[in-house]
Amino acid sequence: MVVSEPTSPRIEPFKAPTGTRDVLPPESERWQALIATFSAHVARAGYGLVQSPMFEEIGVFSRVGEGTDLVRKEMYDFFDKGERHIALRPEGTASIARAWIQHAQGETKPWKVWYAAPSFRYERPQAGRFRQHHQLGAEAIGSDDPDLDVEVIAMLHDFYASLGLKQVTLLINSMGTADDRRRYIEDVRAWLNERLDTLDPKDAEKVVDHPMRVLDSKRPVTIEAISGAPRITDQLSPEAAERFERVKSGLTALGIEFTVEPRLVRGLDYYTHTTFEFVGEALDAAQSTIGGGGRYDGLIEALGGPSTPGIGFGSGIERVLLTCDAEGVFPVPASATDVFVVDTTGGAAARDFTIELRRAGISAERAFDGRSMKSQMKSADKSGAAFVCIIGDDEAAAGTVTIRDLRGDTGQEAVARSTAAAVLAARLS
Repeated sequence: MVVSEPTSPRIEPFKAPTGTRDVLPPESERWQALIATFSAHVARAGYGLVQSPMFEEIGVFSRVGEGTDLVRKEMYDFFDKGERHIALRPEGTASIARAWIQHAQGETKPWKVWYAAPSFRYERPQAGRFRQHHQLGAEAIGSDDPDLDVEVIAMLHDFYASLGLKQVTLLINSMGTADDRRRYIEDVRAWLNERLDTLDPKDAEKVVDHPMRVLDSKRPVTIEAISGAPRITDQLSPEAAERFERVKSGLTALGIEFTVEPRLVRGLDYYTHTTFEFVGEALDAAQSTIGGGGRYDGLIEALGGPSTPGIGFGSGIERVLLTCDAEGVFPVPASATDVFVVDTTGGAAARDFTIELRRAGISAERAFDGRSMKSQMKSADKSGAAFVCIIGDDEAAAGTVTIRDLRGDTGQEAVARSTAAAVLAARLS
């Protein structure tokens, strides 16, 4: 009788959590190119990189909007092993504001910084929006000059243009002063309370705690119901109205087209004065916002710092690339491989020569596992390399390398191994 060995239960392969995704080559190269483009773009305006923690004490984020879905329903929060109440970063601005309070109050104002970082929100995944999504952002802290508002908006506008995007619309509004905002919230709440039965139920429940979020709704029933809602632009104080005119005239002077959208209220509690959004017209309307921000003159004080103005924006990497796809711009970058080394002598020559080329500043790749000449040549062609360097028995005996042009018409030639890197560098230049 044959006794079979007990079998271990089959383990189901793990997958990325719902609402997250892996970004793999070559798509990741496109991400790198996007971040590099953004970095170079904002550096020209004096913005430096800040890397802040992906988690903070929950108060850093809860104070940005106590009545918002972001704080009440969407934030990932937990108690750590030291019983500290921690939250994963749901948005970028609050962390930057906390960093300024902690480290940079004595720096030259405005303090200009940028970031590229993941954010976390427990919400229904949708096109270009994940529970872990990634943002490019910039913040300028320490000046209330309306021309800084223009600079920040223009910087994001021109970044999109540098990617080749053309179907992008800028919407702007003013939330007025903190007093203007408070008066407006009461007016909107009273107006909405008289029309609760006309709103989508999910929006109706927001009226008491955060009525402005109703104005920002994307639900068709609510959009129709609020068409006649009070407009904050009709209730701005003279100071706020004058400031808004300065922003609009500045954008016009720079040739930046915009539409004043009175319902653009940006629901987080810290916004005052200028608010703005960029909409990708090539995307579905429900997921068309690709970036936005505004002025937050009360945020620093709410986080325990001195009363200090600031303005900034965030732009989702996933949404931006989705918009680029829709417009057919900013494609995946071409392969960065310059040379592919083919070795039929056992692999040691390829090992050494490939590293030699890299040390000379040349991007080089090779095959592994003793593959055949034919298989290695297929890999060379697939790599996108401009040249292949062949080392066979004859080349090894003669101390040479055969350089073959894969993309041009210069054919091939044998060169001394000692000069091959210099020859390749000259050809690649």
